[in-house]
Amino acid sequence: MAAEPTAKDIVDEDLEPLADETARQAQRVVAAYAEDADECRMLLSMLGIGPFEKN
Repeated sequence: MAAEPTAKDIVDEDLEPLADETARQAQRVVAAYAEDADECRMLLSMLGIGPFEKN
C-alpha cells in the first residue's frame, strides 16, 4: 500500500524538465560509471534521461 504524500514529498507537477545540456552531462556521468551498455541504458531510462530521438 502506498503511503500518503506529505508536505515534503515532490509531486510530478513540481518537477521541471531538464535543460538539454544538463541531460547530456548527466548521460555522460552515467555512461562513465556504468558496467556495460545494457546497464547504461537501464540507468538512463530509470533516470528519465535516455537517448533523445533525433528529429
